[in-house]
Amino acid sequence: MSVMGLFFIFIFSVAMLWLARQGVFESPWLEEGEVTHRRRAAGTEPPPAAKVGLAIFLAVAGCLFSLLTAAFFMRGDAPDWQLPPIPGILWFNTFVLAASSVALQLALIAARRGEFERVKTALLIGAATAGLFLIGQIWAWRELLELRFFASSNAANAFFYLLTGTHALHLVGGLVALARTTDKVRGAGRVTRALTTSVELCAIYWHFLLFVWLLMFAMLIGWADGFGVVCRRLLS
Repeated sequence: MSVMGLFFIFIFSVAMLWLARQGVFESPWLEEGEVTHRRRAAGTEPPPAAKVGLAIFLAVAGCLFSLLTAAFFMRGDAPDWQLPPIPGILWFNTFVLAASSVALQLALIAARRGEFERVKTALLIGAATAGLFLIGQIWAWRELLELRFFASSNAANAFFYLLTGTHALHLVGGLVALARTTDKVRGAGRVTRALTTSVELCAIYWHFLLFVWLLMFAMLIGWADGFGVVCRRLLS
């Protein structure tokens, strides 16, 4: 069995273990009333459907990015592999995405404390910095195109646009969810349990996007070359 196959089994196992610990696979309709009542009193209710859906989506997205990473390192062993110059704005983009992730975490902390105004402010900051990240990515693509580093001219160029573009699409989807959450918070007037769950889901997703971007950025600037050598040996 290949290393990637083992990696997929690992992700699937972690996802199933988390769902089992959350009580998703239980059948409360088959249990007696007192047993169900004791489970709820102990705080073992199944997680919201949205949280389960996010966990499954992140597992699938993790597999997608792992496939792209494996293809990146395997193709990088070819003699024609030549990464394009890294636009300096990518460092700024990394900083603003980290700031966006921190803002979402602060929004979650404020939501759990019932601090309504801080939740709104942190969500707006998180959305604004994420928007800056996307603008910075477009700027980086424009800069490379002006230098005539086209996707069709080199496989490394194509991987640069593919990796950054796939990540940007995931971030756009996250911004849609974040906009809906912000609109709910502004319309509610106070922090509720449902709104806290929505903020938590956004924060988890943003942390995932930051983690993926940091790995991708390390690959693009050459910091992960040693890891790439190991991957090529294992996958070949």
